[in-house]
Amino acid sequence: MAQIEFYDVKTRQKVSLPESDVVKTTFTTKNGQTRYGLRGKTQDGRMLTKFVSKSDWEGMKLPEG
Repeated sequence: MAQIEFYDVKTRQKVSLPESDVVKTTFTTKNGQTRYGLRGKTQDGRMLTKFVSKSDWEGMKLPEG
């Protein structure tokens, strides 16, 4: 199973999460732009976000959440 790397701001270090704990999502900014990202949950229940390009986002076989 592949791992996806996030940066944990609270602990100030990189964290690898299994793909099973990650969903892909979109964010709409105030001026109407769409941002593409991945959301993962740490073992202590905190959500981590990683922004990716649209082409990377479309190529990933992850559930949308």
